[in-house]
This record gives sequence, structure tokens and C-alpha cells, in this order.
Amino acid sequence: MPITKKRLQTSLNPEVEKMLNQQVQLEDQSSQYYLSFASWCEREGYVKAAEFLYEHAEEERQHMLKFFKFINAVGGHALAAEITPVPYEFESLRHVFELVLEHEIKVTKAINEIVDCCFQAKDFSTFQFLQWFVAEQREEEETARTILDAFDIIGEDSPQGMWMIDQEIGRIGAEGIDSDMGDQA
Repeated sequence: MPITKKRLQTSLNPEVEKMLNQQVQLEDQSSQYYLSFASWCEREGYVKAAEFLYEHAEEERQHMLKFFKFINAVGGHALAAEITPVPYEFESLRHVFELVLEHEIKVTKAINEIVDCCFQAKDFSTFQFLQWFVAEQREEEETARTILDAFDIIGEDSPQGMWMIDQEIGRIGAEGIDSDMGDQA
């Protein structure tokens, strides 16, 4: 079926489209970071943390695809993400999850900027689409903070403590943060 001019028409604000494509890049980068984190954890023997991070790498890829498909569905032009370098070595398991939290905060801020732009442009369709991501980012940050709390509560000064932290990361990944909160989200 040939593309017609009618198909190329869109109500998507050009600035919003640009920001959505930047988010495609950021979500893809998130997936790559999580893969790198997972590989390091697996190599270091943190099996449960690696499983958690591999799962999150795929989740971030799915987020990227949601943005990608949305842009095209509303008549925009989704752009494939550029490949960017990622770190491969980390100081410690705690350092990995400090980087996870730092990155999730960056993603939250980017989502909030797009939401604000949509609101100002009166692009309520995209605004509505983004609400799922707003809630998701709150959960992502909370999960990272909960994992970092485990380092302080359990202690990382012994091999047994590190094993327990790894197990706790696996539990959090399996149950999800909402289970810990009595499904209040």
C-alpha cells in the first residue's frame, strides 16, 4: 500500500515528536546499561542480581518499542536509536545499583519534561500515553532505592552479607516493589 499524503498528516507537535525520539534513544540506552550491569554481575557471581538486571534490560527495550510504535501510530517518524558506548566495569554491586538509581532519575526527569511539553502544546493524546511511564518511573526509582537500602540493612562487609543482598535483589525482582507495599501503587 503506497503512502499517501493523508497518511503523512499528523497532529503530533514537532517539538513533542523530537522529545519522544530522544526518549527512544534514552530507553534504548537504558536497556544497554542494564545488559552491561547484568553481565558484570553474572561474571562476579551475583546470580540473582544478574537475573534482575537482564529482565530489566528487556523491560527497557519494551519501553523503547512502546515509544517507537506510538510515534509512528500518530503519524510521526520514529527514529532508531544511535548506538552509544556503555561502561563495562564497576566498583561493586552497590555501585551498579547506585548507577541504576542515577539513571532512573535521569529517565524520570526526561519523561517529566515531555509531559510538560505535551501539556503546554495541548497534546493531550501524547500526555495520556505518557501517564503509564510516569507511574512506571516512580516504581523504578523506588525499586532501586529499596535495593540500595538492603546494602545498609544487611551489610556488605562479609561474603554472607553479599550473598544475602543478592538473594534480596532476586526476591525484589520476583515479587516487585508493589508487593512490598501491599499493592498501593
